[in-house]
Formats: sequence, structure tokens, C-alpha cells
Amino acid sequence: MHDPRTRLRNHRRDSGGCMMTAQISNFDSGFGTRQLVSMPKPNSVVAGTNMSIKLPPSSVFQRSKWQRRYSSYLLMTDTLVIALSVGFAQLVRFGPTLNPPGYSKLYVPAFSILFAIAWLVAMSALRTRSPRITAACVDEYRRVTAASFWTFGAIAMVSLLLKLDIARGYLAVALPVGTLGLLLERRLWHRHVARERVAGRYRTAVLAFGEIGAVTELVSELVRNPADGYDVVGVGVPRYGDARGEFVMVSGQRIPIIGGEAEMLDAVHTCGADTVAIAGTEAFGVRGIRRLLWQLEPLGVELVVSTGAMDVALSRLVMQPIAGIPLLHIEKPLYRNAKRFQKCLFDLSFAFAVLLITSPLLLITAIAIKATSRGPVFYSAERIGVDGKLFSMLKFRTMVENADQMLDELEDLNESDGLLFKIHDDPRVTRVGKVLRRLSIDELPQFINVLRGEMSVVGPRPPLRREVEEYDCEILRRLLVKPGVTGLWQVSGRSDLSWDQAVRLDLSYVDNWSMIGDILIVAKTFGAVLRKDGAY
Repeated sequence: MHDPRTRLRNHRRDSGGCMMTAQISNFDSGFGTRQLVSMPKPNSVVAGTNMSIKLPPSSVFQRSKWQRRYSSYLLMTDTLVIALSVGFAQLVRFGPTLNPPGYSKLYVPAFSILFAIAWLVAMSALRTRSPRITAACVDEYRRVTAASFWTFGAIAMVSLLLKLDIARGYLAVALPVGTLGLLLERRLWHRHVARERVAGRYRTAVLAFGEIGAVTELVSELVRNPADGYDVVGVGVPRYGDARGEFVMVSGQRIPIIGGEAEMLDAVHTCGADTVAIAGTEAFGVRGIRRLLWQLEPLGVELVVSTGAMDVALSRLVMQPIAGIPLLHIEKPLYRNAKRFQKCLFDLSFAFAVLLITSPLLLITAIAIKATSRGPVFYSAERIGVDGKLFSMLKFRTMVENADQMLDELEDLNESDGLLFKIHDDPRVTRVGKVLRRLSIDELPQFINVLRGEMSVVGPRPPLRREVEEYDCEILRRLLVKPGVTGLWQVSGRSDLSWDQAVRLDLSYVDNWSMIGDILIVAKTFGAVLRKDGAY
């Protein structure tokens, strides 16, 4: 039996790769029968500087229309939230009067109006309503928060320089109320857009291009979540030539191959694409990408280029232009040194607070377990922690006393597609245990492991020894950080996830950890528990 710590040390010195293949088959769907607009087909996308002038695809107008409408809605709701926040702060600080004692007539209402206008200007200056920004939730939230703090900083500085008389309590109420209100408003809009996209509206028609392996991987990511709003309408392959009625199979979808480089512009119209996504730049080269951008620009069709860096947070990506060529620098993960100390401090504080607040519930749960089934209150499970170290993970016992001995008998009922053992209706679970699992109460004792330094509040799922023995070099990266009581796997479906999905989420967390990310995961955990997502 191999020591997980030895394998982890070997992993730090080695790395591995993977390869994806795509199925190519005959396809007879009448693809390419739409009427082209205007000029003849150009010889090549990358050859020469003469451009064929065509009208933009109808999808471009549709995308622009809903984006403008969405930005207008955001402006209206931003204005409403800011007005209510400023009005609430004025009411709390000065009471229900427009002329509080000690201030000149209408001084406070005038200040509130100017304050709200300045806040809206800051929101616009940081482009919080730009389609590029609203498409990335985290960046949008960050800009909204930054706009709020910039506004208050500017107001405080102007008040100091001009010696304006304004109560600090007024600003102290408006800042948190307004910022939280704006973030909640944006979150509600995101959920609305996600529902609309799942229903088939607010979607982006994408024409993907690249070598068959790279473009298949790109397409699989684009169509993985319907709420992202991407419809891949065609695939281009370098040096393919004219379309031959073939297609690629990605996630159960048949996507037609439109041809090679020379067919790109015609395919944009034929497919009705409003975005061209390129997986790698080898086929076009730097100059070819620039020419393609020039040709797509008058059509209003957007061009995006995949970096090939999967599951890398935006905070780790830095664009560095060198000799006129934009190079993408990927920062190292942030789970060492001062960042680890920051995370440890958060873990200890949060775990202590949770155990203190839930202590009555812990006592009631212990009594219920002891009174309804034989065996101990706690179940101690051996798990592998950071750097391959063994530790005993505590949980409230939710199964019968001899549950581990029954495991071999139930192996044929395993519903997991990987190394995990999962049964939706496990016969070993007690009646009280079912309730504890549904509400995730059985996991509360794990905060004791957090206080011991064996676990973290947020992290990868704690693995079994037998799982770790089957890990390859990539999956061993899960052991670079402490396992967590919750994590991306917890807020993304828990037991409903496949093995590959759970591994991917854990590796993404290890590489992209941030304190803000931990706080967001903790907040989402409450929602996942209330919805009972994947809990059984």
C-alpha cells in the first residue's frame, strides 16, 4: 500500500496531460442552404486585405437589442436601489423631516440627491452595466462594490476639504445598505437572465474554430451549462476545405462542420452566428487573427480566443503585451504563506462561532441519536488530509452500528461512476440519520476538526484512503490544501455530482482559492442546505 504523502511528493515533481477525441460522422440536415447576402465568397479569411461586405447576421441585431434593454433595466433598478438606500439613511439619521434641526432649509435633501447622482456616476465610470462586465458575475460584484467605496471616499474627501456639515452616521448607514442592496439586485438579475437563457432567450450563437481536439473541448465547456446562454451553431476545422455534411458529437449534440479557414465568413451568415470563438491561434497566426477581427468588425460579430487555460480564475490572469504580442501570464495559486495564515484565522473564528451558536442543537441531536439506535453518538471516519496526512473526521452517526461491515454486500448497488460509494436510498441509514443528512446537521462536528487544524471551513471533499490510492498525479493536487466542511462540490450538487465533476471542482478550488471565494461558498452553502441539493 502506497503512502499518500510519498505519492504527493512525487506529484510535486511530475506533471501529466490528457487528450480528447471527437467523433466525426455523416450529417444530412440541409446545413448551408440559407441565402447569402451580397458579395461572393472570399478566397481566404487570412489572405489579403480586401474585405467582402455583407450585412450583419440577424442574431447580431437581436443580441445588441437585448443587451441595450438589459443595461437600461440595470440603470433603472440601480437608481431605485440607490435612491431607497439614501432615503433610508436620511430617515434613520434625521427622522421623517426634510429640514432637520441644525441644517439650512433643504440642505439634507439636496445633499442626498447629489450623493445619489455621484453614486450612479461612479457605477457608470466603472462600467458596471457593460455587457462584458455583467457576463462575469464576480467581476461585476467587485466593480459594484468598488464604485460604492469610491463614492463614499470621494464624498468624505469633498466634505473635509469644503468643510461640509454632514453627519457621519448618515454615510455609515447608506454605505452598507446601498452596497448590499446593489449586490442583491444584481444577483436577482443574474438569476432572471439564467432562467431566460434556459428557456431559450438571451442566448449567444457561437461559431467555434480550431483543431478537432481543442475545439471539441471548447464546445463542451460552452454547452455544459444552459444558463450560460451559448448555442454552438457550427464548428470549423483548419485545412478542412468545403463542408462535406459531417458533424462532431459533443455532449450528445450534433454540431455541423462548416469547413476550414476560407469558409469562416460565409459560415457566420449561414449559421447565423454573432460570435466566433477560436480554440488556439495556430491555424490563423497572430496576423491572421488580426485580419479576421477586421473582417468581423463591420458585421458586428464578436471574436473571442480561448487561452486553453481551463478553470483558472480571472484574478490569476494578467495580460502582458510584449513586442506587440499580448501574452497571458498565469499567476501561481495563492494557498501558501500569508494567504494560508489568513485562511487559518478565518477558519478558527468561523468554526468557534458555529459551534457556540449551534451548541443547543448539537446536544439535542446527540440525545436523539442515543435514544433511537444502538452505538456511539459520533462516527469517526479515517480521511486523508493536507500533504497526505491521516486524520479522524468526526460526524454525527447516521447509520446502523455495523454499517462498515455491510459495505461489501451493497457494492453492487453503488450509484457512483468513480471511486466514491453512493446509494440514493441507503438501507444502512437510520430514521434520525435521514433527517440529519437532509439538513446537513450530521456534518456540524467537523468544525471540531477545523479547530484541531485538520480541516478547513471551505476546501476539497475529504477523501478516503482507498480513493487516494487510486489517484493519478493530477488528482493528487487535492491534497495540497486542507479538506473542507463545505466547498464547491457542496454548493454544486453534492451527491448528485459525477466523480469527474467533483474532481474538477476540487482542483479548480485548489488552483483558484481566494478569501472572497471562500465567503461566497459559505453564503451559497446556506442556500444549498435549505434546498437540500444532493443531500441523501
